[in-house]
Amino acid sequence: MFIKEIIDNLKTKFLISEGEIAEFQNINKIYPMKISKYYLNLIKEKNDAIWKQCIPSIKEIEDLEGIDDPLFEEKDSPVPLITHRYPDRVLFLISDTCDMFCRFCTRKRKVGINFSINDEDIDEGLQYIKNHQNINDVILSGGDALCVSQQRLTKIIFFIAELKHVSIIRIGTRLPCVNPKRISKNIITTLTSLKFQLDKNKKALYMNIHFEHPDELTDESIEAIRKIANLGIPLGNQNVLLKNINDDVDILKKLYQKLVANYVKPYYMFQADLVKGTHHFKVDVDKGKSLIRGLQGFISGLCIPHYVIDAPDGKGKIPILPKYEIDENECVIKLKNYKNEISIYNKI
Repeated sequence: MFIKEIIDNLKTKFLISEGEIAEFQNINKIYPMKISKYYLNLIKEKNDAIWKQCIPSIKEIEDLEGIDDPLFEEKDSPVPLITHRYPDRVLFLISDTCDMFCRFCTRKRKVGINFSINDEDIDEGLQYIKNHQNINDVILSGGDALCVSQQRLTKIIFFIAELKHVSIIRIGTRLPCVNPKRISKNIITTLTSLKFQLDKNKKALYMNIHFEHPDELTDESIEAIRKIANLGIPLGNQNVLLKNINDDVDILKKLYQKLVANYVKPYYMFQADLVKGTHHFKVDVDKGKSLIRGLQGFISGLCIPHYVIDAPDGKGKIPILPKYEIDENECVIKLKNYKNEISIYNKI
């Protein structure tokens, strides 16, 4: 659904004003709107956690902070569609669209605006991966990597499966969250075929998904997750810490416990990137550390993600931890646990 249909739906359900409609239209000229009908129907009331992720805010175009590409993906792009920052892995942008344009997207500069992918750029990306023997891990993203045609996805993964130096492929998608009906029999058949091909070549297929709030874990989305998990594809969740959406320890506990109960490992909790148009989503880093402290020890370690800042200027992901070490010297380290109990550990 694009802007006209979205506005018609919002008029009917939430009685939005003419002023709000004008705001949406103005924002859409700079940062387009796109929402699946499924996700739009998850909104319970204006400005709830679902609304804020998919409905534009005037703050997006009033925001004077941040830059279009704070992670310097373009700087680290040796050929179109490839970002090669770490020695052993690359990001490969194989998709130019999503089923929903998240308002906090790190690639807000691209998706839905001026980003298109052609077969020649895909082939150049594949040749780059082939020619760099140090690449062990390829992350397929976009856009949403499952929004490409199954023919393109198959071509890419079958090609990479034959490369001796690559052992891991990761697919990045938000479809199980924003439009779980698209995890269809056809996609499951394709994923089954791809996993079989990778298994045959002793490679591993992983999937990174994106759930930000427990209200997104509906019966339909859980069914989609379990279809993928039942193929033997390990699932990891990457959520962004978002102000007034999930910056609450009880919300995060519920989200992470529900994910783990459905075969999804919470992998990363990202501090919001410094993307132009998204400053209103930013949570104070000290609060982020306190949220991790509120999780550690109170829920299973399986449920706790790495809290990371994807550093500006392309310096990569840096883990952020609460301070559990109180003091240390050459011989001992003094530690505080989740109950604030003190322990002394002999280092040597």
